[in-house]
Amino acid sequence: MEVLSDFYRVAENPYEYGRDLKKSGKRILGYFCSYTPEEIIWASGLHPMRLFGTAGDITLADSHLQPYCCSLVRGALEEALGGRLDFLNGTVFPHTCDSIQRLSDIWRLNTDFGFFADVVLPVKLDTKSSREYFADVLKKFRLDLERGLGTDISDDKLSEAIGIYNEIRISLKTIYDMRSKEPGILSGRDLYAVTRASMIMDREDLLVKLSLLKEALKKGGRSGTGNEGKRLVLAGSVCDHPDVYSIIEDSGGVVVWDDLCTGSRYFEGTIHEGGDPLEAIAARYAERLVCPAKHLSVTARGDTIVRIAKEHSADGVVFLLLKFCDPHDFDYPYLKEFLDRENIPSMLLEVEDRLPSEGQLKTRFETFVHML
Repeated sequence: MEVLSDFYRVAENPYEYGRDLKKSGKRILGYFCSYTPEEIIWASGLHPMRLFGTAGDITLADSHLQPYCCSLVRGALEEALGGRLDFLNGTVFPHTCDSIQRLSDIWRLNTDFGFFADVVLPVKLDTKSSREYFADVLKKFRLDLERGLGTDISDDKLSEAIGIYNEIRISLKTIYDMRSKEPGILSGRDLYAVTRASMIMDREDLLVKLSLLKEALKKGGRSGTGNEGKRLVLAGSVCDHPDVYSIIEDSGGVVVWDDLCTGSRYFEGTIHEGGDPLEAIAARYAERLVCPAKHLSVTARGDTIVRIAKEHSADGVVFLLLKFCDPHDFDYPYLKEFLDRENIPSMLLEVEDRLPSEGQLKTRFETFVHML
């Protein structure tokens, strides 16, 4: 399908895409987490662009961060210090894990981007006061953007942003649902490119491209191999490794859904249209699929992974954990206990910025699939 080439171009060359946007007159704010209130950034007239780690060696960042910080944090700092993020007008840090919070301080002191904002969201999300606090944080962020970037963010513009992001999230979920029902229509690598590009691409252009992809799939367009294999759910924090999907498919499996910050947790849940837009945005971020850096209930994360596995008829769950990601590392035994209780098999794969050898990975995946 021709439309997939646009997603691949953006996903594989995000910095080139960012520089092209900058040349067209766009101002760009980088961000690190799916809890970043993108709607407010978009309503300010700026372009929100997700930042990932690095594909290169990490050397400059080692002067500022311990080697036991996760490769996402170290890699992002490496890119900034190496001048490869020179197209950014600023950066937004929603506080999640300790490493991101410390990166925020180091970033502010050692880079010279024009704008910087900490968005200190609540950790506990199950109380009325946390919702009120959440909305207050978003109001402050709105003011920070207006004052720091000389822009005006009207309620009408926020409502427009809510509408656009709702359409994007619904489209991504529709594509995921279509592939869950018929995995052969898209390869895992294709779905990875679509999801990653959705966090980078101009959002209005993205809506057009997602609509074209949905129509192509509905008309019978296929890019997958047709070999569905054992149905797997991929769980963890971020997945910046498209090769994982290909190796799983070569091993006799297929990822039919995920519980990833760079996957379903990014697009899950829409925003109520009507009423106070900031309160509506706050409600969506408080109610979306919770990550281990937030607390909704003592069973929320375990219930979610079991529900996802059952809803998508998964034969097993693969935990893809970024090394030194403390929230997800601490979360794993608890999630595995929930899966074991429901007799849902799982395997654990710990990765950094680079994957283990393909042969080693294929052996592990083949063994797991054979067990299933």
